[in-house]
Amino acid sequence: MGKVTGFMEYERIEEGYRPVSERVKHHREFVIGLDDEQARVQGARCMDCGTPFCSSGCPVNNIIPDFNDLVYRRDWANAFAVLDSTNNFPEFTGRICPAPCEAACTLNVNDDPVGIKSIEHAIIDRAWENGWVKPRIARVKTGRKVAVVGSGPAGMAASQQLARAGHDVTLFEKNDRIGGLLRYGIPDFKLEKRHIDRRVEQMAAEGVTFRTGVMVGKLPEGSRITNWAKQTVMPEQLLEAFDAVLLCGGAEQSRDLPVPGRELGGIHFAMEFLPQQNKVNAGDKVKGQIRADGKHVIVIGGGDTGSDCVGTSNRHGAASVVQFELMPQPPAQENKELTWPYWPYKLRTSSSHEEGCEREFAIGTKEFVGEKGKVTGLKTVRVAWKDGKMAEVPGTEQTLKADLVLLAMGFTAPVATVLDAFGVDRDARGNARASTDIRGGYATNAPKVFAAGDMRRGQSLVVWAIREGRQAARAVDEFLMGFSDLPR
Repeated sequence: MGKVTGFMEYERIEEGYRPVSERVKHHREFVIGLDDEQARVQGARCMDCGTPFCSSGCPVNNIIPDFNDLVYRRDWANAFAVLDSTNNFPEFTGRICPAPCEAACTLNVNDDPVGIKSIEHAIIDRAWENGWVKPRIARVKTGRKVAVVGSGPAGMAASQQLARAGHDVTLFEKNDRIGGLLRYGIPDFKLEKRHIDRRVEQMAAEGVTFRTGVMVGKLPEGSRITNWAKQTVMPEQLLEAFDAVLLCGGAEQSRDLPVPGRELGGIHFAMEFLPQQNKVNAGDKVKGQIRADGKHVIVIGGGDTGSDCVGTSNRHGAASVVQFELMPQPPAQENKELTWPYWPYKLRTSSSHEEGCEREFAIGTKEFVGEKGKVTGLKTVRVAWKDGKMAEVPGTEQTLKADLVLLAMGFTAPVATVLDAFGVDRDARGNARASTDIRGGYATNAPKVFAAGDMRRGQSLVVWAIREGRQAARAVDEFLMGFSDLPR
């Protein structure tokens, strides 16, 4: 719980950032983590609140009061042991999770919450520095073989858990490196890929086999989903060669904007733009890379993916960046009496916004305009919302200049052709239909086939992917062995 009176004595300490003028010149991480004493002070703020809503607010149910207390007492090794017991990859969540645990913190009722995410970040970085993160190799091999399709956080977490249970795990990834959307969706300035690479090394030591550049099934005709596969494996081959198959692919079908002029050049999905930069950062060459240099960029979509497009465009040297959001501007401060301990609706300003971006709320795109086949602008209109319905505001039409338009309006579903090829039923949203029941959870209607992460729940957070990967691993282990000692 930290120090008994700590929450009254100490203020919240935020992690720092490198100056904007410095960080926009490169694609490396720029967050300045807490030093030992700062982390200790944050741990001291943890209250003896009786019911730790932070743990229930965290999808992987991190045992937050315990590791806060251990950090306060400078017992970093045991703090890592507690964190590692529930979260396979704290270096991912400590960097890119939006921290629903902090929204649920009891101190957040009438004060600033404990800096849980920054403490988690501090713990795992020190664990790597001190060599505490080591392979956990199964003592006994079961002889059972499991194929995991999709190497994002759900697939990585499931593969690691299943390997530790003694199964022979093969992790399939259609692109050339492991990591899924962590690798080719999250910019390096938020998550450097060395963090993924060292986890891959750990997992390889634990017995996971990696097969990259392998597409399982087929993408729809004309799909614009990033696919650098050099080999195709059909579902029936996996079902014949493996005792169980776990589908952990991402929700990669980007939401489109079918308005007049959509066919013009210079209009791209965010997930065409961002993966290319990740690949360049890895030292590869990308022919015809989408660049924002000197261009007037408009990002359509106000979420994290749109923010990532803003940050990447600024690093390219865009002439201007404007981000559109169809919904009204949220309030600067949430109504805690109504929202706590749940995730609040409020205005969020990211580090990318601070680097240079104009934000437009309650604005809709009516048409893309262009010359010689290239986009040159957008016709827009202001919108008003009433009773959940949107209406255009008369007399607010205008045309904004744009040389590059990035569509970042979220994702609709996983790849339907892959699910159909396995014979997996889909729910109303196009996701794999599978429950999360304690017994028989994550199993689809197709024999031997399970689904987890975005493939099952739709687009979500990295921490939800890790949770589902862990729980699905236990379900697969129970299916293969009749019981499981893996944590849920």
